[in-house]
Amino acid sequence: MIRSRRGGHRRHNADTAELNITAFMNLMVILVPFLLITAVFSRLAILELNLPGSSTEPVDPLEQTFQLEITVRKEQIEVGDRNVGALGVYPNSDDGYDFEALSTKLSDIKKRYPEKTDAAILLEAEIPYDTLVQVMDRVRVAQKIEEANIIRSDLFPDISIGDAPVLDGA
Repeated sequence: MIRSRRGGHRRHNADTAELNITAFMNLMVILVPFLLITAVFSRLAILELNLPGSSTEPVDPLEQTFQLEITVRKEQIEVGDRNVGALGVYPNSDDGYDFEALSTKLSDIKKRYPEKTDAAILLEAEIPYDTLVQVMDRVRVAQKIEEANIIRSDLFPDISIGDAPVLDGA
């Protein structure tokens, strides 16, 4: 007698393929501690910046107050009051911008206006980002060295950034 095989009598292969995850586990053993260690040392510093107020707004002459503006140009840094005008101009030397003179001037201004905390930094086009950061550092904090110690004091921590006005004839 000949038996016919039907679909129900098929022989199933009892051996299943084994998944080898040894290499993946080795990678995880190395990668996870590395990421945890490096995450501890990464630090995120955020500065809150504001847009400077419009200079076209009408201002009552009796309510005019000191508004510090630091204008960074390709050839100089200007420190001034928006309502009065320039308080100091510091041309570039052979080494670049005169950040020390800027720090000294800002410290003097802070002594005259101790309650003032805001300043506007105005930049000409194509000023390098590194220059902006250095100016911001000088505007925010003053550093003095006394008896082998560095003493830091806040100057104008509330910084606004904008475009410098174009010079006439430029």
